[in-house]
Amino acid sequence: QVYLAESGGGVVQPGESLRLSCVASGSIFSVNAMDWYRQAPGKQRELVAGITRGGATDYADSVKGRFTISRDNAKNSVYLQMNSLEPEDTAVYYCYAQIVSKLSMRTYDYWGQGTQVTVSS
Repeated sequence: QVYLAESGGGVVQPGESLRLSCVASGSIFSVNAMDWYRQAPGKQRELVAGITRGGATDYADSVKGRFTISRDNAKNSVYLQMNSLEPEDTAVYYCYAQIVSKLSMRTYDYWGQGTQVTVSS
């Protein structure tokens, strides 16, 4: 079994920063792509940022220049540094990882439980 555990959400004022973390644990051979998604009330889940195992990154237009995704392959972890937060960034943020199982050597998609980020004055 594989688990994704997120942390770092909270309530901040506009212009402030937060750093989200996500660590994968369990029967893992390797972790391929790792992404952050978010879902605001009444809206569909959307991709915020993604990073490949090799470190190539991609961002939603709405967060470019404000958010930075990074990862530590040795720790099976991914991070999202969020600066200059805006009320529109308020959402539940989910970690996603594409993981090769140590048991079966097959690739599966895993999601974290989500962490709430609220930006409000």
